[in-house]
Amino acid sequence: MTENENIIKPEQEEIVPVETGSDEAAVVADATETVSEEVAETAETIVAVAEEPASAETAETSVVEAEEEIIPVLAKPRFKEKVKMEQPADFDWDAIGKKHEFYSSTERNKLEQMYDKTLSSIGDHEVIDGVVVGKNNREIVVNIGFKSDGVIPVSEFRYNQELKIGDKVEVYVENQEGQSGQLMLSHKKARILRSWDRINEAFEKEEIINGYVKCRTKGGLIVDVFGIEAFLPGSQIDVKPIRDYDVYVDKTMEFKVVKINQEYKNVVVSHKALIEDELEQQKTEIISKLEKGQVLEGTVKNITTYGVFIDLGGVDGLIHITDLSWGRINHPEEIVELDQKIKVVILDFDDNKKRIALGLKQLTPHPWDALDENLKVGDKVAGKVVVIADYGAFIEIAAGVEGLIHVSEMSWSQHLRTAQDFLKVGDEVEAVILTLDREERKMSLGMKQLIPDPWDNIKTKYPVNSKHTATVRNFTNFGIFVEMEEGVDGLIHISDLSWSKKIKHPAEFTKVGESIEVIVLDVDEENRRLSLGHKQLEENPWDVFEDIFAVGTIHQGTIISTSDKGMIVSMPYGVEGFAPNRHLKKEDGTQARLEETMDFKVIEFSKENKKIILSHSRIHEDLAQSSRQAESDQAQNEAKSSKRTVKQINENLERTTLGDLDVLAGLKENLEKEEKAARKKK
Repeated sequence: MTENENIIKPEQEEIVPVETGSDEAAVVADATETVSEEVAETAETIVAVAEEPASAETAETSVVEAEEEIIPVLAKPRFKEKVKMEQPADFDWDAIGKKHEFYSSTERNKLEQMYDKTLSSIGDHEVIDGVVVGKNNREIVVNIGFKSDGVIPVSEFRYNQELKIGDKVEVYVENQEGQSGQLMLSHKKARILRSWDRINEAFEKEEIINGYVKCRTKGGLIVDVFGIEAFLPGSQIDVKPIRDYDVYVDKTMEFKVVKINQEYKNVVVSHKALIEDELEQQKTEIISKLEKGQVLEGTVKNITTYGVFIDLGGVDGLIHITDLSWGRINHPEEIVELDQKIKVVILDFDDNKKRIALGLKQLTPHPWDALDENLKVGDKVAGKVVVIADYGAFIEIAAGVEGLIHVSEMSWSQHLRTAQDFLKVGDEVEAVILTLDREERKMSLGMKQLIPDPWDNIKTKYPVNSKHTATVRNFTNFGIFVEMEEGVDGLIHISDLSWSKKIKHPAEFTKVGESIEVIVLDVDEENRRLSLGHKQLEENPWDVFEDIFAVGTIHQGTIISTSDKGMIVSMPYGVEGFAPNRHLKKEDGTQARLEETMDFKVIEFSKENKKIILSHSRIHEDLAQSSRQAESDQAQNEAKSSKRTVKQINENLERTTLGDLDVLAGLKENLEKEEKAARKKK
């Protein structure tokens, strides 16, 4: 609808159509024509005023006056009477005031098609293809066939540094018209939306794709592939180990997708797979020509603690650490270094020739073959300790020639030790050849043979009954092992530690490392044994104890321990005795208790067995028996005395006169009564 229509329409709304029917069209036409003429005249006036050469103020005033003139014309009523009419069904109000077009329908359709091709039908949040039409250091201008171009930061294209004008790129329409009226596009979001489909497609079809290495991470690199961060393991960068991952950062490389985790959205890519495909044919050709004993040149590819991997030109072989040198080495780095070119010999390979065992030392003669032919048993040699074990040490007397010194050949000492007590790796030592087997390439050595054997004159140095000071080395249940000197050990039996004290374990008597006085009891030169004693340094106290603790003597003692059969009692002079349970009853009938001190009577003494048997019960039992015996003896004495008195009276009666008979008879009767009473009491 035109501006004139907007002005006229309010006036038209005031028109009330008439009900004449036949003259409706004429009335409307006349009204429209009248209004149009007046508007046209007023418009011409405005144009004429505007075109007159005058100042800006004059022109502006004229235009305003003209507008003021046209408004009343348009606002005044066009009909003096209101006419009411009905609107025809086929009347096109939208056509009023429009210019007639002189195009056929065919031409019109062709023009519409041409116009549609100039504009793209796009919507927000769609992914479409665009063309790069401009570029600078910060932004990329992309045309997507819209009324305006979009601008995208260069950082979103950093994986593709070679982007140029005319290249097609995919973009994501964020907003057709942003706050600044600019078309908002994003290349990064478009890549993310399509990336998973592309990655899965590349994985299924095993396509080679480009990726931008963003940064280094633990165990590998992070690669931007279609806008998704993928992991490139260090082992998949190249066929040879990579020592510096940083050289690949900020580079665009070709990859293959080797693994996808759909659940966690993880992608693993490989550059090594592309190289392996190229080397496979070369590798097959090399393997087909391999033979045992063949000497090849290779490059040290990797060094491990157990060996060295050699690149033979697409095929890898392993030199085990034992095949690097005839001598012992601690690490392969002592022999070779990375990227070094060396010659190797093929020792073995499996049926598929995938595992190839190589050797380096086999290219040189064996050191045993060059060993001095004049070397024999008994000769003295010098070497360096290369290996230490509990049982001995290996001595390298020449490169690749070693001998074993067993721990028993390191010292004349008999007590147990390890090789670490005598030697350590790197020590320079001298030894004597004990055995030599050139065929088996074995040699045993000895160190102790370089010093005199202390047992050669043992009886001279340690005669029987001689006194010495020894060092406690070890305990057993039956005694103490002591060292007289290096290589000379002796045993003190537990029974030879003390005359009087009972020792359950030698640890109660002394400690390891302490010195102890000993006396030589016996020398067994053949078996290299010394029997020693400690108590023999003192006089045997049992010779004295025989008198002190004689049977029947009573001594005070303290119960110090108990057993099933009785109790151990500590007696004077450090002597211990034993009291059976039946001999521990007190006079009141109770049993003696631990740590109780009381009198004990010696009821048995054995000097040979160093044994004293004691009794507490025997003391009060003997006292009771003695009391009873005393009473019995007294009664007997009284009876004997009465008998003698009666006999004497009888004798006196015979010599007395008759006048004294009555008196004597009464006295006799009394004596008989007393004698009878004494017998009864007894």
